[in-house]
Amino acid sequence: MTSEPANATLPTVNARIYPRGGLDVLSRAEVARLRDASSGGMHDLLRRCALAVMTSGSASDDPRAAQELYPDFDIEVLQQDRGVRIDLRNAPAMAFVDGEIIRGVAELLFAVVRDLAYTAIELSGGEDCGRDLDTSAGITDAVFGLLRNARVLQPADPNLVVCWGGHSINRDEYIYTKQVGYELGLRGLDICTGCGPGAMKGPMKGATISHAKQRITHGRYLGFTEPGIIAAESPNPIVNELVILPDVEKRLEAFVRTGHGFVVFPGGVGTAEEILYVLGILLHPDNADLPFPLVFTGPKIAEDYFRRIDQFIGETLGVEAQRRYKIIIDDPEAVARELHAGLGEVRASRKEKRDAYYFNWSLRIEHEFQHPFRPTHESMRQLTLHKKQPRHLLAANLRRAFSGVVAGNVKNDGIREIERNGRFEIHGDPEIMEPMDLLLSSFVAQGRMKLPGTRYEPCYRVVTEAVPAAPAA
Repeated sequence: MTSEPANATLPTVNARIYPRGGLDVLSRAEVARLRDASSGGMHDLLRRCALAVMTSGSASDDPRAAQELYPDFDIEVLQQDRGVRIDLRNAPAMAFVDGEIIRGVAELLFAVVRDLAYTAIELSGGEDCGRDLDTSAGITDAVFGLLRNARVLQPADPNLVVCWGGHSINRDEYIYTKQVGYELGLRGLDICTGCGPGAMKGPMKGATISHAKQRITHGRYLGFTEPGIIAAESPNPIVNELVILPDVEKRLEAFVRTGHGFVVFPGGVGTAEEILYVLGILLHPDNADLPFPLVFTGPKIAEDYFRRIDQFIGETLGVEAQRRYKIIIDDPEAVARELHAGLGEVRASRKEKRDAYYFNWSLRIEHEFQHPFRPTHESMRQLTLHKKQPRHLLAANLRRAFSGVVAGNVKNDGIREIERNGRFEIHGDPEIMEPMDLLLSSFVAQGRMKLPGTRYEPCYRVVTEAVPAAPAA
């Protein structure tokens, strides 16, 4: 890598980087296609994602903040005889030490180029992409291809724990996530999160210490993100395997296909979206007997948060959904023991079914959970939010509603949609909308919609409608 100072308001650097591992052995045709993927309509996306990984640790959850701080930043992927070269102009100086890019930042930057290029080439949706993205099996195959290309699928015993939770949790909750991560790491378990700060960083940080104590030298800290949210939740520096999925639905499927056990920490509407996604899948009759360790946990001060979540699930999805998870308050060791025991059941089940340890092929995921949902005022108004449908489909629609709120809060496209046309309207029958309104209001009251110190302006309005009549016999 070579670098030199650049002129900008904030300290910046011009640099030339030669990727190592994953991008260094490519054919000329592949390099040419990779370069094509970084130009035209793909270039702005590449630039935004690259800037996000180079500004890890930002205190803002506005996806436009880094672009405004570094308006002259640019990235170019160039062809070399035996690989690729990445040129950076006006790059954030925080990503460098004495003129050399921090190794972890460089690895994440290479992952950005790798995944966006793969998506542009293999998942373009054209006749030559080789993927049928209109079917459930085709989408699952696409997710598998993305993960395999990123080299995160490893044929080892089930030991990967997915940790979900908010990026703006309070200090006590953050410390608790580290304690849980520490206990998981002592039992030899690896961590996968959404790769950002808060509850996504804490478990990884705790696990690094216990992995060191157990002399685990190759601990895995996987981060799964997607272009719409990476700028608002830049990867934390502990992530050593980053994968950028093309949309939130493929990101969520990547979690449940690769993870072996799940821990949910306190969060906000994004965490509620993840909970509804996984419960909707588990409520499908074909998944009734699959072992799927799922624990909701937090310190004592988070007890009311989980009480409200549990109440909302019971009022909308019913007791059957509540039976699919366990709530453990203020006991990191109990959480780790529960997950460790649950992974033993997962191992036995996969072995009996001859299913892969590294990818849960047996899990049935309906197309409603896979098809990308683009939150617009029209699509949000048309959501089917009533109980006269199978519970797993109701969960799918609830998940979309919460996804729209996430978009309006932190995603660039969603923020612009709200600025242009006002708040989203979420319509449904009283049995659904009243619990939803109470839950969302509790998130606002607890400061879980935005980073502390900012005043939250709701991007949504809940509208109660008459209950639809039952279909004629």
